[in-house]
Amino acid sequence: MITTILTDIEGTTSSISFVKDVLFPYARERLPAFVETHADDAQVQHWLHEAAKEAGLVSASRQEIIELLVGWIDADRKSTALKALQGMIWKDGYATGEYRAHVYPEVAARLRAWQAEGKRLYVYSSGSVPAQRLFFAHTEAGDLTPCFSGYFDTETGPKRDAESYRRIANAIGEPPGAILFLSDIVEELDAAAAAGLQTTLLARAPGTCPAGGAHRCVADFDAIDP
Repeated sequence: MITTILTDIEGTTSSISFVKDVLFPYARERLPAFVETHADDAQVQHWLHEAAKEAGLVSASRQEIIELLVGWIDADRKSTALKALQGMIWKDGYATGEYRAHVYPEVAARLRAWQAEGKRLYVYSSGSVPAQRLFFAHTEAGDLTPCFSGYFDTETGPKRDAESYRRIANAIGEPPGAILFLSDIVEELDAAAAAGLQTTLLARAPGTCPAGGAHRCVADFDAIDP
């Protein structure tokens, strides 16, 4: 019996284009000034140091770190340090109402219905936990954070590593077989399945469910019956 639903964001609850065409450019444009104006912020300094360490830089100027991070944004690098810094920048955009997070039309109602049925809902995304909370607090369908019991990011581990899903199951306190993981990425679902989770592939574009795939495949949340 499924007691818990763990969901990805990009391509699953929300369009990839919102992240790529709205959030990434917003952070890219503002990152240099953000780094310069938050030079004394301990949290910012921590993540800048983590980025330098990840890149193998023993010593780097502030400008070199900025150029490194901008390059990572362009490459969509799954860096925990970059995601944390992006989340801090996105906070301003949400606060000023410059954008609202996209969710597919059926998602909000389905999340609320699952919660009402007693399912526990969690998020696992490459975006930082603070960024995930901001995202769901400012969606086009309103504040969806009351639907969720918790959030996980890549500090838990890579999304294509089965051990990450074992850690999540342990943190949630449910047996892996009672957790349903939703994603649009087959490799993530493979890792979750290897850890014992139930899985469903979201294929939003019509006719894109792979033939003979290892995971149940649906077009939207309305087709999921956990």
